[in-house]
Amino acid sequence: MNLSLEHIGLASLSPAALKDWYVKALDAKEVFDNRQIPPAFFIELPGGALIEIYPASHGLVETGHNRLQGFRHLALRVDSIEVAKAHLEGRGVSFSEPIKPAGGGGRVLFFRDPDGNLLHLVERPAGWSLPV
Repeated sequence: MNLSLEHIGLASLSPAALKDWYVKALDAKEVFDNRQIPPAFFIELPGGALIEIYPASHGLVETGHNRLQGFRHLALRVDSIEVAKAHLEGRGVSFSEPIKPAGGGGRVLFFRDPDGNLLHLVERPAGWSLPV
């Protein structure tokens, strides 16, 4: 059996607005629009990762808590956290925590999308691989 990650699903109370944020802030590209009400989309992040954004039935305040059970964050690998941070701040993204050490080596910097979903930039050392 051959398994690979195809996309991550992201439910939103405002799918079109959230899609627009990912396009503006993270240079995502809209690759599918179901052209229905309510709308659903597939977006592609630079590097090829796909996110499906579709209508949510309800939300939780705890969505952005990193220790809440379930998938908790989307890690975006960058060459330089400082450069990526400055670029994203120029697009309206705010960061409320300092840069921290990353599990397995490197550094991370967390932020949230408009729905409160947790994302982070991750910078790894040259030649990095997970320790065995």
